[in-house]
Amino acid sequence: MLTMIRYTSYLLPLRFSKGDFRTLATADFLFLFSEFFRTFKVLSLRNHPETRRMNRVEGLRANSSQFTLERKPFLILGGSIHYFRVPRAYWEDRLLKMKACGLNTLTTYVPWNLHEPERGVFKFDDQLDLEAYLRLAASLGLWVILRPGPYICAEWDLGGLPSWLLRDPQMKLRTTYSGFTYAVNSFFDEVIKKAVPHQYSKGGPIIAVQVENEYGSYATDENYMPFIKEALLSRGITELLLTSDNKDGLKLGGVKGGIVRLPQQPKMVMEYWSGWFDLWGGLHHVYTAEGKTCFIFTNLDMSINLYMFHGGTNFGFMSGAFALYMADWSDYDAPLSEAGDYTTKYHLLRNLFSHYHTQPLPELPSVHERRAYQPAVIQQHISLWDSLRFTDKPFKSERPVNMENLPVNNNNGQSYGYTLYETTITSGGALKSQNNVRDRALVFVDKHFVGVLDYTVQELAVPDGKGKRTLGLLVENCGRVNYGKTLDEQRKGLVGDILLNEHPLRDFNIHSLDMKPAFVNRLESAGHWMSMRHQPSFPGFFQGRLYVNGSPQDTFIKLPGWSKGVVFINGKNLGRYWSTGPQQTLYVPGPWLHRGDNQFFSETADLL
Repeated sequence: MLTMIRYTSYLLPLRFSKGDFRTLATADFLFLFSEFFRTFKVLSLRNHPETRRMNRVEGLRANSSQFTLERKPFLILGGSIHYFRVPRAYWEDRLLKMKACGLNTLTTYVPWNLHEPERGVFKFDDQLDLEAYLRLAASLGLWVILRPGPYICAEWDLGGLPSWLLRDPQMKLRTTYSGFTYAVNSFFDEVIKKAVPHQYSKGGPIIAVQVENEYGSYATDENYMPFIKEALLSRGITELLLTSDNKDGLKLGGVKGGIVRLPQQPKMVMEYWSGWFDLWGGLHHVYTAEGKTCFIFTNLDMSINLYMFHGGTNFGFMSGAFALYMADWSDYDAPLSEAGDYTTKYHLLRNLFSHYHTQPLPELPSVHERRAYQPAVIQQHISLWDSLRFTDKPFKSERPVNMENLPVNNNNGQSYGYTLYETTITSGGALKSQNNVRDRALVFVDKHFVGVLDYTVQELAVPDGKGKRTLGLLVENCGRVNYGKTLDEQRKGLVGDILLNEHPLRDFNIHSLDMKPAFVNRLESAGHWMSMRHQPSFPGFFQGRLYVNGSPQDTFIKLPGWSKGVVFINGKNLGRYWSTGPQQTLYVPGPWLHRGDNQFFSETADLL
């Protein structure tokens, strides 16, 4: 067992000042690399396709100051590309670009919440075909470090854990609580049997498997990491096991018998952040290519995993949260952009990594063309209130019920999207959320917008009126926290009482609007849409067409003047948009389009 260091930008033990590498021009920086390598004897990397045909005797080992593979020195030059963040049609393109950069190892997480969206229902097809991804990596001459969780962090909703776990009010995530370990065992029964045949010892590309992820930063149960380790071993994992933690978590994140920062052990940065994630309402993070490359330059004997090498996109509602809600692009300011374009950072790294190889690197794959199409034409609209007839029958409850505990989706609860809570009121007054709105509620009285309740605004005035009126709270799940010690608290919707004039509201009709394909399809084909000649009401749904002439190419959608919502193209959920930024566009992969008319479908939560 080997414990790896997880370096993020704020943990780097390097400081830069005027006159150092960070301030050098790119040309000077490359010249310094070239001069340095004249006197640097580079490790011979076993990353060529012929290694696949060798007679395998001994896999990756960490028994000396260097990693060894087949008892020969091996330097891991890794990069993270997550199959679930990249359209399957582009898997090969992104991995070829990784190979052409000089990397020899692919690392990927495995998202439990996508593979088991409902308890006992497993998905490993199409975009989630893990084995196809592993076979592709092998065919391209890349080794693989697999990170199967069950917790992955990954800036992903609930760190990859399925939300149905939270239906149990006693749930203790990432512990040996029986409700959690039972679910982990069930998931591992399915996912590990997919991985076992692709291990190095069986002729596959997997040279190492990570045990959980960053547990040292959580560390609430000393028996948990041994449980996960045994769960892997007992199901046939035989390759090198490793853990990943930041500096402060190293002492707590390993398992018994693990190796922690011993001088005679190889060094590896398991997550060297190539950039950083973005939060809604914040700034886009950009880190200088020279500064990031300098760390590798000054640690040439250290194995490394670039996190991320290509960030991809958090399609759908899968973004996590970290104090604020994470944007849907997963760009990370990585060497490959969200659309797979080369960056300055990529070219600097390629020049650096080329010196680790005895043969020239592969030619750079061509960049996919992009097109700026004519604006999508919005043709029809339907209000939220008229769309409710296409949802499942509302659930009646005396008290508010959080999303995860709603009796929907075969009693797995609601994972993502919106939930509408309606009740009857007979007066106006002070409406107080008591911080029980998770995460953001649009408040209506008789379908008229009153205001917003969220973590910053927890009280608003409901206007007076005559007789009985309907109070509605449309609550959006903006993403569950993916890192830290509040995972058990990530239930969404209304998680407790809402007060009107200090009295708790009761007797709710609760509508689940999880925006799943079945609902979207029913709504798109409904006969209740209004033409744009009629004044739209908000929140609502808008339908239109995007015309593609010729072969479809990648593009981006921008919604100037629109406030907040979700966009679908041909039934694919591209993700959220929000005028607060920093993300201003949504990536549209060419393979998701077709020649001619393409169906554009937008849910608009806020007033324009």
